[in-house]
Amino acid sequence: MTEKFAVVDTETNWNDEVMSIGVVIADAKTQQKMDSRYYIITPEYRVGGMYSSELRLDGEGVHIAERKQALREIGQWLDTNHVRKLFAYNASFDRNHLPEYAGYQWYDIMRLAAYRQYNRAISDTADCYKTGRLRCGYGVEAVLKMLSKDNRYSETHNAVLDAEDELRIMQLLGHGISTYDIAVVTGKRTSGSIWEQRTALSASIRTAGQS
Repeated sequence: MTEKFAVVDTETNWNDEVMSIGVVIADAKTQQKMDSRYYIITPEYRVGGMYSSELRLDGEGVHIAERKQALREIGQWLDTNHVRKLFAYNASFDRNHLPEYAGYQWYDIMRLAAYRQYNRAISDTADCYKTGRLRCGYGVEAVLKMLSKDNRYSETHNAVLDAEDELRIMQLLGHGISTYDIAVVTGKRTSGSIWEQRTALSASIRTAGQS
């Protein structure tokens, strides 16, 4: 049986409620995409949010459903594919917004992507802490530009497309799935609200000249 994992991305509305979920299943050995699901959550998406324009309501393969139904269907799909490991960029944000999935093992892609020890694309002159972590400029867009050397890339902030981009970061980093054992995300919340955590991350990225 092929071992699989999933990459998850969520987008939230102005009330900090999940309004869309994108999930991509990949082969654990090759890290190549095998399947994906995209759900827009109703009525939460109607509130509007920073990236509402990227929801793509009429796109191919879009499912519009209430949260309970969406999470049930995604969970059944994950279970059918024997997926127990969920990966995300800044995974504590997504995990805390999806408490129904606390039973899965969560891993933070950013824990490797933002550190010199694991991201060979970080230059010798980059501003890093003593731990090796970049001080700023470690969001998805900045890191994927760094790894791909494609300065034209722009993060869409569409949940399923972002999940695919986050999988691409994993592919470009080139580490086996077992390396991410150092990036396990526990259920313990960090200080500050989730909204504050995402705002702080966005601010650090903007400081580095990234959108």
